[in-house]
Amino acid sequence: MPKQRRIALPRILDVLRLNAESDLSERAIARSLSLSPSTVGSILARAKEAALAWPIPAHLDERKVESMLFPKATGRPKKRTEPDWSHLYQESKRKGVTLQLLWLEYKNQHPEGYQYSQFCERFNQWKKTQQLTLRQEHKAGEKLFIDYAGPTISVIDVETGEIKEAQLFVATLGASNYTYVEAQWGQGLQSFINGHVRAFQYFGAVPELLVPDNLKAAVKQADRYEPGITRTYYEMASHYGCAVLPARPRKPKDKAKVESAVLLVERWILAVLRNRRFFTLGELNEAIRALLVRLNEKPFQKMEGSRKSLFESLDKPAMKPLPAKPYEFAVWKMARVNIDYHITVDYVHYSVPYTLVKHQVDVRMTEFVVEIYDHGKRVASHRRAHRKGLMVTEPAHRPKSHQKHMEWTPSRLIQWGTSTGPNTGKLVEGILNRLPHPEQGYRGCLGILSLSKRYPKERLEAAAARAVAVGAFSYKSLKSILEKGLEQLELPLSLPEAPTPVHENVRGAAYYQETRANKLLH
Repeated sequence: MPKQRRIALPRILDVLRLNAESDLSERAIARSLSLSPSTVGSILARAKEAALAWPIPAHLDERKVESMLFPKATGRPKKRTEPDWSHLYQESKRKGVTLQLLWLEYKNQHPEGYQYSQFCERFNQWKKTQQLTLRQEHKAGEKLFIDYAGPTISVIDVETGEIKEAQLFVATLGASNYTYVEAQWGQGLQSFINGHVRAFQYFGAVPELLVPDNLKAAVKQADRYEPGITRTYYEMASHYGCAVLPARPRKPKDKAKVESAVLLVERWILAVLRNRRFFTLGELNEAIRALLVRLNEKPFQKMEGSRKSLFESLDKPAMKPLPAKPYEFAVWKMARVNIDYHITVDYVHYSVPYTLVKHQVDVRMTEFVVEIYDHGKRVASHRRAHRKGLMVTEPAHRPKSHQKHMEWTPSRLIQWGTSTGPNTGKLVEGILNRLPHPEQGYRGCLGILSLSKRYPKERLEAAAARAVAVGAFSYKSLKSILEKGLEQLELPLSLPEAPTPVHENVRGAAYYQETRANKLLH
């Protein structure tokens, strides 16, 4: 029988009378007597269970009627064994452990103990007397809460004397409150991601869920229901096999764990280090690591054990193992393929297959590698270059016609020209020398090669002699001389042979003896 607030006997008799003598519903009876409908229903249920009907028999006095409606409990032991609620609370965090299972284990040890409903009620009453943070349930190994502390720590640059402010990255596990802290130069994406990587290494395991605050490094679009996760953060979480569930905007309860941890960090780490001077970030992190050990091993005030002991017995067994390799930080960008089948990222040009011209692609950049993806498929990979303006090209990315074109090198072109005649060789070398990059003269030199298929070798050599003499180092000039037959005219005696100009772009024949591989390296 559920508990019922005691009602005066005359009111109870009025309920029985109206129910028997009128057609009023229970709700109408409740309104007429200023009672709640549930109270009226409970009185009628008790009367039915006690076989008490209206009118009340004359031999029943008020005390007898009240005892029939509200019988005293009998047969209950006066004293029961009280469970260790703190231990049961920690056990309830384990996967698959329910209150019913804990009650069955309790009853096996104490048959005279509380029944299940009393067990649950007393357990909930105990939790209300504990710390506020216990009210939010956290399963073992489930959630890692991440945030930055508000206050910073000063670090002095030894060389310049400049004072820089270091940020404190804080990560705490939901079930055990086991905490990781490190100092970083800022809250940028790389610092944020690498903080996670080092936290996982510190724990030696990985949780199921990451619960960051709505930081720019984690969330690109804050939304209560569908927050947008940054591409790098998503990739890092996927690497470790966990999911990201950002705290909802303006919902402090979602991140109560980490806010509590930040408060502890401020009291047990920041306050302790307030009068110390640090000259490097590494020196600061060493001091933090020593104090962090003390914080995690500090005994709880209202529970047995410490953060470390709970982590070892509760969180760590339920967490996932670390992958074989830690995540390597990578930045994702978008780029459009130019008509020369290259993309430009950080002022460096990288080739992709020519069939992707004008396509938009995804670019993943680590410290050493650049990978290009088209609709999730990797289409190119290059060693990352850091010199602005450099072109990094994979020959297989060129169309067949361009590949054949690139088979020609400056030394090979000059060799061909010399085999035709010394003046043709000089013309080819002059064309290559007069441009900032020899490759810019390839097309003109190949044009001269095509003229050799239309004109006899003797005419081509004579035309080249005239072009060199007048300083006309171009394909168009040579073509015009041949089309107009000017190579047959005798050169003026007063016209000396045009010398090769001397300036910074002139390389000389020895330059072209280098291998193509060496030139690409330079």
